[in-house]
Amino acid sequence: MTEFPEGAPCWADAMFADLDGAKRFYGDVLGWTFGESASEYGNYTQAYADGKAVAAVVPPMPGSEGQSAWCVYLAAADAAAAAEKVKAAGGGLLMEPMRVGDFGTMALATEPTGAVFGIWQPGQHKGFEKVAEPGAYAWAEIFTRDPAATDAFLPRVFPYTARQMVDEQIDFKIFTVEGSEDAVLGRMRMGDEFPPQVPSYVNVYFTVADCDATVEKARAGGATVRFGPMDSPFGRFAALTDPQGANFSVIDVTRTAGEQPKTTDA
Repeated sequence: MTEFPEGAPCWADAMFADLDGAKRFYGDVLGWTFGESASEYGNYTQAYADGKAVAAVVPPMPGSEGQSAWCVYLAAADAAAAAEKVKAAGGGLLMEPMRVGDFGTMALATEPTGAVFGIWQPGQHKGFEKVAEPGAYAWAEIFTRDPAATDAFLPRVFPYTARQMVDEQIDFKIFTVEGSEDAVLGRMRMGDEFPPQVPSYVNVYFTVADCDATVEKARAGGATVRFGPMDSPFGRFAALTDPQGANFSVIDVTRTAGEQPKTTDA
């Protein structure tokens, strides 16, 4: 099973008030199948693509009911140490590090502008069993109204190196982990196109074989198409909101258009 370097996205899950509805929707749209709900862990239910674990869905915990949202977990060798770094760097903790049986240790945190992310110290559960294949995780970006605060925070918690995308139209940074040239996380400045009531958030991309067909399935299943499908140098993608309000994006990474954007040291 894949081992994830410190700071790399390694898992994703979401809470849904209508768990059966979420299973139907994502089963239709992303082709997921689902394992047995683990009652001892709040009916946490893993999702699979071609038999490989790719995400999970869970009912909301008492007192945490609200709009559904996808959460990305970043790998940490020591969740407690990472949580302390979060606090020292100006972030917050929504859930202190908590051991989840023999599976690993988790924490929930916010960066300084409020975007929520998870921390995962693996035990038996290492994380995604596949990525960048249809039905599996592809990418994640932090959308923030204060990029300077987010940019200062991230390298204080994880061993990131940042590069700025050269583009006059958007303010976008790409983060790599120590010892690798592979990008693991993006950061996008939220502009006036985002209504003021929309908070900072982490946007999760799932890989699909056909973006347009997936969007039509999602629309038929009650999703809202926020924008797209559209072509990019990274793939053809679209941004969606599922019937329970969780935002996510889908991308066909095999269908690219245009040159890869240039980046500079940040």
